Amino acid sequence: MRNIEIFIEGNIKLPYKEVKENFFKTVAESVLIYTGTDNISVNIILTDNSYMKSLNSKYRGKDVPTDVISFAYRDEPFPVIEESSEELGDVYISLEKASDQAAEYEVTLADELKRLIIHGLLHLLGYDHEKSREEHDRMTSLEEKIFSSIKV
Repeated sequence: MRNIEIFIEGNIKLPYKEVKENFFKTVAESVLIYTGTDNISVNIILTDNSYMKSLNSKYRGKDVPTDVISFAYRDEPFPVIEESSEELGDVYISLEKASDQAAEYEVTLADELKRLIIHGLLHLLGYDHEKSREEHDRMTSLEEKIFSSIKV
């Protein structure tokens, strides 16, 4: 069982530039299937730059909006789920920042959001690109494989 909840914080609405709630659930479900993660719940919180800036400032000491922040509910790395069902954590995504980055990188908003969902969920699963160059390369490689596998 994979329970994926979508929430909204800040001054945004769904659909956002034609991206609907189901898109986020479908991509998240695909990531969890690809990684073999089952019996979990995860929250995806869609927000704006202002809300994301406050989170980034409070938890990371960076007074700027960011695209994605993940908050895992456990300290031990995944992917082993020992309980019958476990809450992975929260993935916050700034839809405004994603939209700006899509334009900057010359990709669709859907592709940029897909990339951010994958990135955020991998952090919840224990991947950390900031630990070392090896971990960065490992996480990036997996992100690319998952991205290519998801057809939405």
